Amino acid sequence: MTRVGRKIILKPGQTDVVVSGSRVVVKGPKGELSLELSDGIGVNVEGDKVLVLNVNTDSALSAKHGLYRALLANMVRGVSEGFSKDLELVGVGYRVSLQGDSLNFSLGYSHPVVFSAPDGIFFAVDGQTKLRVSGIDKQLVGQTVAEIISLRSRDSYKGKGIRLAGSVVKTKPGKSVKK
Repeated sequence: MTRVGRKIILKPGQTDVVVSGSRVVVKGPKGELSLELSDGIGVNVEGDKVLVLNVNTDSALSAKHGLYRALLANMVRGVSEGFSKDLELVGVGYRVSLQGDSLNFSLGYSHPVVFSAPDGIFFAVDGQTKLRVSGIDKQLVGQTVAEIISLRSRDSYKGKGIRLAGSVVKTKPGKSVKK
């Protein structure tokens, strides 16, 4: 039994966890998420506490025990609070604007780059260089952020590009001139 798997998940008052067979459905004020469990993993709901159980002693299943506990904890947090990540665009002329459900980027290319929001993801733009990606599914928020960053990943020499807000970029020195 793993240490992570043994931790108890506390569910907020407005969140409901329903277990039916090998499927767990978590409902909350922000939405609904579901998870299909592997054989040998069980979920026990007692009041405001949720416990993930490892029925088998298989070592591969023991590794999944902690995984499913973390996934379920992220689902409970997602439907009650939600997840968000802030991005910033650094560079001369780099801009972002919100048009409906899609983002319109100006990233120094000869054409504008349009990025459409997947289902369950919401964008908020603050000014022209700050962007917030939010949603209830932690994996989907992280994947969307990674796809946006890949549109113009940071330059190691000038520090330009799209990056997480507050992240520090170490720039490389350019060529040195012999004297």
